[in-house]
Formats: sequence, structure tokens, C-alpha cells
Amino acid sequence: MINTMHTTAARPPVSAWVGLGANLGDARASVLAAIEALGRLPRTQLLRASSLYRSAPWQAEGADFINAVAEVHTHLSAPDLLQELQALEQAAGRARPYRNAPRTLDLDLLAYGAARIESARLTLPHPRLHERAFVLWPLAEIAPERVSAAALERVAGQRIERLG
Repeated sequence: MINTMHTTAARPPVSAWVGLGANLGDARASVLAAIEALGRLPRTQLLRASSLYRSAPWQAEGADFINAVAEVHTHLSAPDLLQELQALEQAAGRARPYRNAPRTLDLDLLAYGAARIESARLTLPHPRLHERAFVLWPLAEIAPERVSAAALERVAGQRIERLG
């Protein structure tokens, strides 16, 4: 008898970095809950998360943001991980009435291993990653090898505060 079942090798885990932010409602609680939720995503393990940071809105309006960056190991593809992140945003009540609107939760896939992706739905690494202090400072805290001193210097004029 011939075995017609095909087995697919499991996708090896990939390190991915996720930027988290919120500036509506209890932003601090939203970001902390989202960090925990990252560890419950299918075939994904939360490795570490930065401290929380308070930052001024960047090219946006509204109250200050609470931000963090988390690193996960995932067996999900980059598009599947993005879909899961968007589902978490929706569950937190994320609305997108206009570009850069205040938000209950914003989850950005910043990098997915060494992948370079340019599609209508996803660009990796995140195209504005190196312009944003609210991403670079928390990322430098948990993955200093990923952020140069020059990158931090370029965002020195943006207001950001590490919270205790």
C-alpha cells in the first residue's frame, strides 16, 4: 500500500519584533494586555518586551501614546502574523476613521527575521522604523544590536520618556 499522506516540515521559528502603542482609554492597560496576548497567538512565543514608554503623538493627534516593543518567536508566516496582530487590534476596539487617528491599540510588525517584503499589504522591515523614537528606544532596550547610536541620535528631538 502506498502512503498518500503528505507531511509538511514545520516552519522553523522566526524572531519577529512588534511595536505596540495606544493613546485612547486606559492606554497603559491596553499595551500591557496586548503584550500578554502576543504570547497566546497560535504557534508563537513571547520572548521579551521592553519597558513602557510615553511619547508625544508622531504625525498624529491626540493624547500622548504609551508604547513598547516585544520580540516573539513564531512559526507563522509574516502575513499570518500580521493578520493575527490586526485581529488583536480589532478585539481592542481599534477604529481607523482616518490616517494616524488616535487609537485604542496599534500593533505594527516591525521586522520578521531578515525578511524583506514589499507588497500592497505588508512592507518589512517597517518603512518608518528608523524615523520613530517610540520604536527605536524600546527596540534598543531589548535588542540593542538592531539599533545604531546614529539612529537614536536622528530621533533625539522627539519627546519620549521611559516609564517606571
